[in-house]
Amino acid sequence: MISRRVLLGLAFVAAIATPALAQDKSIVVASTTSTQDSGLFSHILPIFKAKTGIDVKVIAQGTGQALDTARRGDADVVFVHAKAQEEKFLAEGFGVKRFPVMFNDFVLIGPASDPVGIKGLDIETALKAIVATQAVFISRGDRSGTHAAELALWKDCGIDIEQAKGPWYKSIGQGMGAALNTAGAANAYVLSDRGTWLSFKNKGDLAILVEGDKRLFNQYGVMLVNPAKHPHVKADLGQQFINWLVSPEGQKAIADYKIDGKQLFFPNAGAPGA
Repeated sequence: MISRRVLLGLAFVAAIATPALAQDKSIVVASTTSTQDSGLFSHILPIFKAKTGIDVKVIAQGTGQALDTARRGDADVVFVHAKAQEEKFLAEGFGVKRFPVMFNDFVLIGPASDPVGIKGLDIETALKAIVATQAVFISRGDRSGTHAAELALWKDCGIDIEQAKGPWYKSIGQGMGAALNTAGAANAYVLSDRGTWLSFKNKGDLAILVEGDKRLFNQYGVMLVNPAKHPHVKADLGQQFINWLVSPEGQKAIADYKIDGKQLFFPNAGAPGA
């Protein structure tokens, strides 16, 4: 028979181990600042935790930085919005599989007075007008998904921004909120994701001037960090989060998130080519 002393010892071990195991039911998600700054995570993560008991700790960074965090193994999941960078991450073996989750779009913001006169134009004509007039343009310059989209837009519009930029082009190396604040203070133009713009409180004299161009489409994807690269990755818990995001319940939670009645993100899990 097991002695009373042994039983008490086992009970003590169980007592101290149980809280540790409970505390360990958490994952780290490296994600773009827009999912955090827009308030989306504040909306969906409590729903996910209530269903699974899994606590999600978010590291909000520009997409390039978030992918680097995941490459180092400092996250279990990465949730970003720069498909070319995401596919490179997978090709390098750092991710297991990419799942499209949702989309919104980018918008070109500027002073409501619109000194360049770009309101309602397509994005190519608008960017060329900004270059021609050398109106102040704020670039995030932080390797984020939005920064990558901005650079791709200049290129797609036939503009070599490295040659064209001068004092009018201000690269600040900061997040979307800082870029919008800088644009407001400098009476400048800036590219923003719509979600952060809608949740941004300090709009001042800024307004959306260019929107709706198909080239402004903004897709988000999620990937599990490859446990073959980093064995400490919580693959089971991380995959549960991914599975929930792309499930009908997760997709509904994303769609239900609105500010002033306006939907910020549009779920599209499983969309071909997304």
